Amino acid sequence: MSDPVTLHDIYLARQRLAGQAARTPLILSQTLSARFDAEIYLKLETLQPSGAFKLRGALNKIASLSPDQLERGVTTASTGNHGRAVAWAARRLGARAVICLSELVPANKVAAIEALGAEARVIGRSQDDAFVEARRLVAEAGMALIEPFDDPLIVAGQGTIGLELMEDLPDLDRVLIGLSGGGLLGGIGRAVKGIHPEVQVTGVSMQKGAAMLDSLAAGRPVEVEEEASLADSLGGGIGLDNRCTFALVREVMDDHYRVSEPATARAMLHFFEQEKMLVEGAAVVGLAAIEEHALDIRGQKVALIVSGNGVDAETLMRARTLIDYPPR
Repeated sequence: MSDPVTLHDIYLARQRLAGQAARTPLILSQTLSARFDAEIYLKLETLQPSGAFKLRGALNKIASLSPDQLERGVTTASTGNHGRAVAWAARRLGARAVICLSELVPANKVAAIEALGAEARVIGRSQDDAFVEARRLVAEAGMALIEPFDDPLIVAGQGTIGLELMEDLPDLDRVLIGLSGGGLLGGIGRAVKGIHPEVQVTGVSMQKGAAMLDSLAAGRPVEVEEEASLADSLGGGIGLDNRCTFALVREVMDDHYRVSEPATARAMLHFFEQEKMLVEGAAVVGLAAIEEHALDIRGQKVALIVSGNGVDAETLMRARTLIDYPPR
């Protein structure tokens, strides 16, 4: 049985985050709106102090810990952005942080975590491998585990994005959200549908290694093999003992799409060249889905969650090699 995440929980999270996480802007993209004959808005989670939406959930969770728990420190396993968020929040609250990562996490994200004063431990070839080390630290050192997504407090923190969306754009028709473990989509989905049930919640994953989509198709959480991707932040499993996000995503998500590496690359380069934003692959999969699947959004008000800025020049150059740009 899943742990419930209610709209009330999300409002409580917003109170905890006040003065800590940023209320990020929602801006109209003139270029995308003209291109798709719709009003397309960008929710810029790239402007969080840690560079990604993950700060909301991490702060909400760590703010709930006792002084004794903070004294023993915190740990997590992460594909990068959650690790940065935990490191940022731990430093702000004076707690030691050990972030466990797999070998697939780009070097720039490892460096960003270390720059925040946390210890980065690179373990194995998957997030599941990294989680083994994080759980060892919990068992042997008494550290508090800050789950990347499968925790009601984490989900409620991410859900504060949905509250801001509905306040800034109350007649929103559709929101496209990168889908990995489901904390972001589950939280936003719970918030927007709790306020306006008709909003269409669309999840987007990479073509291969989409753990949540494969699990939903199987009717239960399943393991998937992780593969390198421009949208690396969407990698990782959902946990065979998933207690929160699997059921929540199944409840609030209306439809979903998988996007190819070239489509993600085109979207990254659009943001760089047209929107003048340097953002990671996972942050642009909403645009990739609209383009690759020719979604009919004409006349709609659509929000894209631009989830993080964890990208380096080398990755952007790799994106350029995958495509003929601009798209034909």
